[in-house]
Amino acid sequence: MALNQDMGLARDGLALSVLDLAPIVEGASAADALRNSLDLARRAEDLGYRRYWVAEHHSMPGIASSATSVVIAHIAGGTKHIRVGSGGIMLPNHAPLVVAEQFGTLASLYPGRIDLGLGRAPGTDTPTIRALRRTPDRHGADFPDLLAELRSFFHPPAGEPRSVHAVPGEGIDIPIWLLGSSDFSARLAAELGLPFAYASHFAPDYLFVALDVYRTHFQPSEWLSEPYAMVGAAVVAASTDEEAEYLATSSQLQQLSLLRGRPGQLKPPVDNIEDWCTPMEWQAIQTRSRLAVVGGSDTVRRKLEAFRDATKADEIIITTQIYDHAARVRSYEIVADVMRK
Repeated sequence: MALNQDMGLARDGLALSVLDLAPIVEGASAADALRNSLDLARRAEDLGYRRYWVAEHHSMPGIASSATSVVIAHIAGGTKHIRVGSGGIMLPNHAPLVVAEQFGTLASLYPGRIDLGLGRAPGTDTPTIRALRRTPDRHGADFPDLLAELRSFFHPPAGEPRSVHAVPGEGIDIPIWLLGSSDFSARLAAELGLPFAYASHFAPDYLFVALDVYRTHFQPSEWLSEPYAMVGAAVVAASTDEEAEYLATSSQLQQLSLLRGRPGQLKPPVDNIEDWCTPMEWQAIQTRSRLAVVGGSDTVRRKLEAFRDATKADEIIITTQIYDHAARVRSYEIVADVMRK
């Protein structure tokens, strides 16, 4: 089955999608976060975004999407046609058979709408890795083998006798994407002829290396005849540059908490972010978010166009961490407006 590219918000061949971390904001609950995610997904569908992905993270007080397949069902069940998927499922955390069954079930419930994005990172810290029944010393080295096992559950090799079957799952065509923040998954996606998504919204350093590796080494497959690259972008759009910069401090405070090893809920924005961190911490935040797109309509249009031109991305998947839900929805509305003109 070819990669579904036939619908969604696009400009000059570039598609736009949503990556939702289901943020739990300070003073609210996971239930609030999940209701907000569905509300945003419905608005994104109305605006014409191509797909809506949620990400697997564990033991994170500010992220409500740890049970990723359950959240996907929540979003898909509350929308009509937008593609819904994982950005991603961290495959080394799971038995491939379970992933095949879960996504086979999702694809059976919502045919033609489910994407399976896979990563090899744990999405958490070492104690939580142990709680997930994994050994922490493999560093994703078994990812290619796990991926091959997972794919074999969806499409068993012809003539190979099998005693274990994924039901639902076996025989179902689900687009599989490889996600990465280095060139490892880029190389594997190229070798297998799969679409590739790069997490430049938090790992900008290897963006161009990974894209070059993927495109240079891509081998056509039954799934994809030519490389298809999606690139993550952190975007905060508002009425003015000043307002957007203010709203973006919530994300910067979240990064600061991660730098300090104390992840927490998404905090309200602050007037002067530099007052909250040391010069070294501020430099680290700026380095990590140097590709972020923050501003009013004109600034966002200019920066997203420059990002598209630099990466030659086929699709940009946008993540927006804003404390106020209405302002977060408005940010996606602004992006949709400026990128369809």
